[in-house]
Amino acid sequence: MGKYFGTSGIREVVNEKLTPDLALKVGKALGTFLGEGRVVVGMDTRTSGEMLKNALISGLLGTGVDVIDIGLSPTPLTGFAIRLYEADAGVTITASHNPPQYNGIKVWQPNGMAYTSEMESELERILEEEKFQQASWDRIGKLTKADPKKEYIKKALEMVELSKSYKVVVDCGNGAGSIVSPYLQRELGNKVVSLNSHPSGFFVRELEPNAKSLSALSKAVKSFGADVGIAHDGDADRIGVVDDQGNFVEYEVMLSLISGYMLRKFGKGKIITTVDAGFALDDYVKPLGGEVVRVRVGDVAVAEGITREKAIFGGEPSGTWIIPQWNLTPDGIFAGALVLEMIDKLGPISELAKEVPRYVTLRAKIPCPNEKKAKAMELIAKEALENFDYKRLIDIDGVRIENDEWWILFRPSGTEPIMRITLEAHTEEKARELMNKAKELVERAIREA
Repeated sequence: MGKYFGTSGIREVVNEKLTPDLALKVGKALGTFLGEGRVVVGMDTRTSGEMLKNALISGLLGTGVDVIDIGLSPTPLTGFAIRLYEADAGVTITASHNPPQYNGIKVWQPNGMAYTSEMESELERILEEEKFQQASWDRIGKLTKADPKKEYIKKALEMVELSKSYKVVVDCGNGAGSIVSPYLQRELGNKVVSLNSHPSGFFVRELEPNAKSLSALSKAVKSFGADVGIAHDGDADRIGVVDDQGNFVEYEVMLSLISGYMLRKFGKGKIITTVDAGFALDDYVKPLGGEVVRVRVGDVAVAEGITREKAIFGGEPSGTWIIPQWNLTPDGIFAGALVLEMIDKLGPISELAKEVPRYVTLRAKIPCPNEKKAKAMELIAKEALENFDYKRLIDIDGVRIENDEWWILFRPSGTEPIMRITLEAHTEEKARELMNKAKELVERAIREA
């Protein structure tokens, strides 16, 4: 993590660290980094979006780079527009699922993948040095406005097909998905009930789609007798699903189901997920000809893994899915269309979910000052390897030890001063025993660091 860029671009409280001045400089830095070409710029519904977007665009134009302003736009639409308009980069002004006082800047490559940490480091270097490219008066970049929504929906309809109409409740959390997701569902032929789909920038629910934040969606699915509920966060790069019974489908279960469906749709192959994903995925996809490969946490690592392994699908147990046959940008809106196709071909989600193995997952957060994280992780790695009876070690992102019955992941948070423990076991008793031991180990390591 650099001074500005964290695990998902720049994300800060508006007019504290994230000011129009910083947005202007990021625009100048990106224009300097690219040298020439064109950049697509979109924003989510936050009240600060227009202010930050215009500052960033000014910075880009000043370096001589052309800008296509697509205005209010969920992240998946920005990713789609980059390829549609053959741009050299894309930027979304978004803080994804953070509260409304936050905003952020996330930069995308021409193939729809987010900028890697190496690319972000280069932008930081240019930002720090402030040696920006400056265009002469007759070489200033051109600004055009565009609306790629119709093309997005048209292309999605070429890839997803339903044999009949379903009743779908779509909860966009007052975010940018509001302007695309309900419309795509309607164009698929479904009867759509929209919930929290006025893009106001004032969020009536917590933006991360989980069982607690989607209680209204669960009620609506039951009240309307709907076949499914689809929910998004602020920029609609994530998907949350409520089944036909009105129950929130746990992320791990949904990840397993959609991975299985992708293997049925596109043939056998590799599924990319992150080190914090459980065994249910492996156990569910193996009989369908799937092989699970784990990478570091974050959508960039998943997208890189997909490209490297030529994978069929990639997803995180946070509702972030990447469908390579479509794009390398995480896309909760297209994911929603795929969920309907899965229901159409295989049956109701409440029935499908019964086939996914359920294990006991426990999570813990332990306060740890940022400056102690590196030393604490060294001690944790050494102690964990000595104190646990494990068979396999994955150390690409934190430390994950596993055997056939359980796994434990020790990982420092990339966004908060905490150490995370995630573990899974076949029984509640074993999970609690492992968690007690893991907590003691982490607390001791932090004290000694």
